[in-house]
Amino acid sequence: MTTAQALAAFTLAAAILTITPGLDTAMVLRTAASEGAGSARRAALGIAPGCLTWGGLVAIGLGALLAASPALFLLLKWVGAAYLAWLGLGLILRPHGMALLDAGTPRAPDAAFRRGFLTNLLNPKVGVFYLTFLPQFVPDGANAAGFSFLLAAVHVLLSLIWFSVLIFATARISRLLSDPDIARTLDRIAGGVFMGFALRLALTSRG
Repeated sequence: MTTAQALAAFTLAAAILTITPGLDTAMVLRTAASEGAGSARRAALGIAPGCLTWGGLVAIGLGALLAASPALFLLLKWVGAAYLAWLGLGLILRPHGMALLDAGTPRAPDAAFRRGFLTNLLNPKVGVFYLTFLPQFVPDGANAAGFSFLLAAVHVLLSLIWFSVLIFATARISRLLSDPDIARTLDRIAGGVFMGFALRLALTSRG
């Protein structure tokens, strides 16, 4: 497999995975609906370095430590699950009110960015995913570390493009989403989704 073929194959696979509904998509959509396009963009920009951090760790070999260490995996898994549960519970109990989520600083400029970053950084499945997925697309003779990080960067770029599409689409119906009753209902739904992701993360294994 040549470098061009590897990049093409990975881009196709990563694009399919990117548009598959998941935690990042839920977070961007919820932020766009409740806080506006600006906060949603900051959340997306927070997700990017979270993924790149895991991509860098996998590239330099620390991802193998995560896969080999049950204790480290469990620690990150439970911290990440607790964080997601906290976010979800806050949305359910205080819909359309960001004080609980942002530790008393509603709509702080860096709050959405921080949520996006921590949601990925505290999810060990991102690291395990990169560790198992990226090597399949490293062509023979390529620098494994450098090419793996390049693939992670391609994945992040595709994600940012997808998030931009979601934010644009949500902005088109912003007037509908600004209705307080609708906003509270969507927040509670999003909170349930985050609680579901927390449970799934808590029950997941390293495999």
